[in-house]
Amino acid sequence: MENDNTNWCQSVTGIVIRDSKVLLARHIYGSGKGKLIVPGGYVEYGETPQEAVKREYLEETNIIVEPKNIIGIRFNAHDWYIAFQADYISGEPTSDHDENSEVLWLEIEEALAREDVPDLTKKLIQCALNASRGLTPLPYNGNPANGKGYLYGIKGE
Repeated sequence: MENDNTNWCQSVTGIVIRDSKVLLARHIYGSGKGKLIVPGGYVEYGETPQEAVKREYLEETNIIVEPKNIIGIRFNAHDWYIAFQADYISGEPTSDHDENSEVLWLEIEEALAREDVPDLTKKLIQCALNASRGLTPLPYNGNPANGKGYLYGIKGE
């Protein structure tokens, strides 16, 4: 669940919707204990947010995903949290029994109505439903001295 390479100031999640269902995991600790939330976690040093989403999903759910548009950003003076719309690639949902007790596909309307789905998760699901209006990856080479760069913005026509 945690290691010495964790950047405690950077965290990510991805909202995966497939066949009108969203992938959620029942959290087993902290303020999310017992709640159905979107998988995610902290970025490791040397890892991009996109790589972190892929790793976190695979570790926590056994699902391979591909992050796409940024649909939400939460930040303050201490840390930041980026939410991506992510595509399902493959895998069967399986609990890691470390951070969650179950992983399941839930009908979107049911997820938005349930008491055990927190408000943040509901808001992110709604953002993912409108992902075409989110910030999308734009071609950008970045500074070669700093590694690959990423630019997300509102895509022009």
